Amino acid sequence: MATRASAPTPPPSPGVIAGLSTLDRFLPVWIGTAMAAGLLLGRLLPSLNTALEAVKIGQISLPIALGLLLMMYPVLAKVRYDRLDTVTGDRRLLISSLVLNWIVGPALMFALAWALLPDLPEYRTGLIIVGLARCIAMVLIWNDLACGDREAAAVLVALNSVFQVVAFGLLGWFYLELLPGWLGLSKAALEVYAWDIAKYVLIFLGIPLAAGYASRKLGERTRGREWYEQRYLPKIGPIALYGLLFTIVILFALQGHTISERPLDVARIALPLLAYFALMWGGSFLAGRAVGLPYDRTTTLAFTAAGNNFELAIAVAVGVFGVTSGQALAGVVGPLIEVPVLVALVYVSLWGRRLFKEPANVR
Repeated sequence: MATRASAPTPPPSPGVIAGLSTLDRFLPVWIGTAMAAGLLLGRLLPSLNTALEAVKIGQISLPIALGLLLMMYPVLAKVRYDRLDTVTGDRRLLISSLVLNWIVGPALMFALAWALLPDLPEYRTGLIIVGLARCIAMVLIWNDLACGDREAAAVLVALNSVFQVVAFGLLGWFYLELLPGWLGLSKAALEVYAWDIAKYVLIFLGIPLAAGYASRKLGERTRGREWYEQRYLPKIGPIALYGLLFTIVILFALQGHTISERPLDVARIALPLLAYFALMWGGSFLAGRAVGLPYDRTTTLAFTAAGNNFELAIAVAVGVFGVTSGQALAGVVGPLIEVPVLVALVYVSLWGRRLFKEPANVR
């Protein structure tokens, strides 16, 4: 994933895709291979599950945490932090993101969970929790692959993190207790603490953000921007996708037995998730274009609105309802569906670039 340069006109979608590195262009193949490898490992080495679960950060497996940190550092090292003010002044982007993430997203997941899982309260609750956990990790990868605005992604992820600490517990009470009571539906209690959420934000965003910022400042100060962007960034760029593939292998190794033993349950959970990702991404992409955002910020808006913070959702579900609960299973199925769907949407986004007339940034 090389650095970007300005082009006079937007290239057609096939040209953009052809211009990606081999690693990026064949990402669906690598992800499919990683999924298969994870399932195979989980089946061939049953004790692997126990070994991986033995080492945790809170309720998150340490290997998964390592994969997430590896995947986020290179992307955050690419951000030009001296340009963040161009994003913070874009009210169309910020307001659209807040509305989509904290009003539309949770409401849509609530509606889909009740409409498609009326007879499965544990899975329904788990999905609602997933809808409340706005994305702060993998979205950076999808945004980068789709040639989104890196600086905008960094700002929106940081904004989501702040709102997550403040609003997660309140929205959980609203969507699991108050609103169902108003509608005459069954309720579920969710007791979470702001510090617990802040801890995950600090680990999964704070560490790679600090490392990325320090890398750019130190690299540019000692060797200059040209060296940093032309020499250093291309070397560390592939680490992000290696971290992504490693995380996928571990996720599927940990949950392969569940997928194979409860395929019908997984399919029931997958249906509202598929509808959610498609509606959130498509609606956000159209909304960005409607309010006049350029392609790079429109795609950033779409991916930050459609993605979810699965590590937080899983941690909350496990902590409140238990590791073997249906709520935890719904949280686990979330990233297993999200990863292939959002990879596909990267290619949809690149194709949709032709709908925009402004000059485009290419890799």
